[in-house]
Amino acid sequence: MKPFASRYLLLAAFSLALAACSSNPADSTASPAVPDAWQQLEQSIASSELATAEDQLAALQVQAPGDSRLEQYQRQLAEAYLQRSQVVLQKGDVNAAATALSRARALMPKAPALTGGVNGAITQARKAELDKAEAALKAAEARPAAKLIDPSATNTVITLKVGKISELRRQLDDIASDTVNYDCDLLFQVPRKQDYPWLSTLLSKRVHKLAPDFALQQRHEIHRNQPAQVVLTPRRP
Repeated sequence: MKPFASRYLLLAAFSLALAACSSNPADSTASPAVPDAWQQLEQSIASSELATAEDQLAALQVQAPGDSRLEQYQRQLAEAYLQRSQVVLQKGDVNAAATALSRARALMPKAPALTGGVNGAITQARKAELDKAEAALKAAEARPAAKLIDPSATNTVITLKVGKISELRRQLDDIASDTVNYDCDLLFQVPRKQDYPWLSTLLSKRVHKLAPDFALQQRHEIHRNQPAQVVLTPRRP
């Protein structure tokens, strides 16, 4: 009986091994576990996808209104918005800073002290922008009206009346006035190389008479098939 029992046990073990070999192997390519909603929210905050994080937080507030993690992530998101506000403000984007700050406030309505510092900085930045704009407006209003150029244009092209000396002199007087008052660079476009030196000299004398310290910038190009002209380009609006 013992040999029979031994053979029976061996046969049973062999059958089990065969069954194990014939079964499907474990799938080594199974997809990793998909992050749950809380992990996705945390990832969005960490990667500064704050608008997405807001949507995810709102969904979780509906799905799990009593979960203690809601307050934690709401605060993290608010702090991320506050940090963004500080960063963009340092870059000079006041509007983006104000938008980010408003989102931080909406998420932390019970903690106004946390946003107070950034709010003060934004207020100061807006005031500085307003002061700068007002100063520019006053400077523009204080300048005499342009005689020949269009101050709103990138540049103004003026054909020179080189054939009528008296008219050319008056024209150069006006060009000199606009050059000084609107801080213009000058480009003479002349048909002959010898036209530039005397035109440049006539204009330079008028500019230096109006403003001896004015840094006059002149250059020239040869355009043989067109009449003499000058292009005035304001260095600032």
